[in-house]
Amino acid sequence: MIDEETSAFRDNPPELTALLNSSSVGIAGVGGVGSNVAAALIRAGTGRLVIVDYDSVELPNLNRQFYFRDQIGYPKVEALRYNLELINPDALIEMHNRFIDSENACSIFADCDVLVEAVDSEESKIMLLESWLQVLPRKPVFSCSGIAGFGRTDSIRVDRRQNLTIVGDQESDLSLGTLSSRVAIVAAMMANEIIEYLCSSKSQ
Repeated sequence: MIDEETSAFRDNPPELTALLNSSSVGIAGVGGVGSNVAAALIRAGTGRLVIVDYDSVELPNLNRQFYFRDQIGYPKVEALRYNLELINPDALIEMHNRFIDSENACSIFADCDVLVEAVDSEESKIMLLESWLQVLPRKPVFSCSGIAGFGRTDSIRVDRRQNLTIVGDQESDLSLGTLSSRVAIVAAMMANEIIEYLCSSKSQ
């Protein structure tokens, strides 16, 4: 049991810490959006994350992803777990250093309360969303679309469609480049939507 008065979560809204501590969130892809969603959720007090990615940290990742120069070359899931445990060593971070495909997309996340799609490939994004919404129809899915460029903050919106929530401008192309500011806005909005969902669903 977390003592909210003496923990890092002392300033959380009343009763939110215990609620989030009992929650489990699955994140597919821990690049710019996924790693920052994970950090925001851990800072809020989420008790368990299941993170899946097959990539390693590269120098160009450091402009927007929650990694550091001395972690270049390490698998992202290992580096991210280390960084998240520096924030909250009591959180359970379950990592899978593997490629997500139609065979494992649902089984890895079957016991999570919430699912987060944060992959780069359009093909993988479509596969994930279709698999989750069909095989795990009762689990809420949070996705991102349109994170590129800079400025135009007011174009970033939340689109709620039954069990699917999409955050982004839904139009910007990655050819515009990716910067920490816009990526972080989308990631923070996704984390905020997830926290709101968990708070409303678990308090009923």
